Amino acid sequence: MRRDGLGGEWPSTRSGVWWALVGSGRWNRYGVAVIEELGARQRSAVVSAILAWFDEHQRDLPWRGPEVDAWAIMVSEFMLQQTPVARVLGPWRDWLERWPTPAALADAPAGEAVRAWGRLGYPRRALRLHAAAVAITERHDGLVPSDIDELRALPGVGDYTAAAIASFAHGQRHVVLDTNVRRVLARIDRGQAHPSTAPTRAEVVMAEQWLPRTRERAARWAAASMELGALVCTARAPQCEVCPVRTRCRWYASGRPAHDGPPRVGQRYEGTDRQCRGALLAVLRSHDTPVAGAELLEVWPDHDQAVRALAGLVSDGLAAQLADDHYVLPG
Repeated sequence: MRRDGLGGEWPSTRSGVWWALVGSGRWNRYGVAVIEELGARQRSAVVSAILAWFDEHQRDLPWRGPEVDAWAIMVSEFMLQQTPVARVLGPWRDWLERWPTPAALADAPAGEAVRAWGRLGYPRRALRLHAAAVAITERHDGLVPSDIDELRALPGVGDYTAAAIASFAHGQRHVVLDTNVRRVLARIDRGQAHPSTAPTRAEVVMAEQWLPRTRERAARWAAASMELGALVCTARAPQCEVCPVRTRCRWYASGRPAHDGPPRVGQRYEGTDRQCRGALLAVLRSHDTPVAGAELLEVWPDHDQAVRALAGLVSDGLAAQLADDHYVLPG
């Protein structure tokens, strides 16, 4: 027998790595370990293994540096929503160079935040971040609050973002349940290829069971489990052969069964209203003076779609219409 380094054992076989929980002695007729529900001791061992992996393999991301303050971490969390890390790195640095504090951003027009957001996508995040900076300046003396309820009360900050800021910026103990963490826990704990479309209460309860007791360890676990999901336990091509806890994973032990839930359909972008809105907004960003409505509509081949998109930008506060049918970024 060979030790897996986590208190479990598996026999050497030609077909891969097998695992049995300590003392369980349960194997199916094919010689594959039957992994039952993990107890507190087993969960702690898995957490320790993932933390050790994180210490060695985590990416050198600028918002993880010891000198980074809560505002810089908050900006990163807003930008990273539905946007890959590689696309965030440059805009994040530029943003903080221009607006190093919430007060600095609050003093700028909201339209400048939209302009600086560039092509990160979902530009309403820029408006919400600007509104949050105003609220922080007016209500919290310009300092990002550490209380999670006060964080949730900020514009654009939901449960996930509040927990992430509290954990990563203030070292607190909270469940930080993003897509990567949800996938890691679904596979390790439930043996499922993917979690449900939206987080359920049962899923939150499960995540709470995995949360380490100490603040420092819990905050590191939030980052480490997220990193494992981003680099190893990925949605499309999981690298189980290099996963530090594959021998503790119910999904792996079950032979990596396919997803049996609703079909996972990728979001189409070409030709969508979202792409049209982005094209119109790009024109407004490139102009310091008002742009005629007719000139804006010419950038998109479908006139009716462009009219709808422009009306949506105005309705969402991402553009302002002047009296002479000219348009500008919001003031």
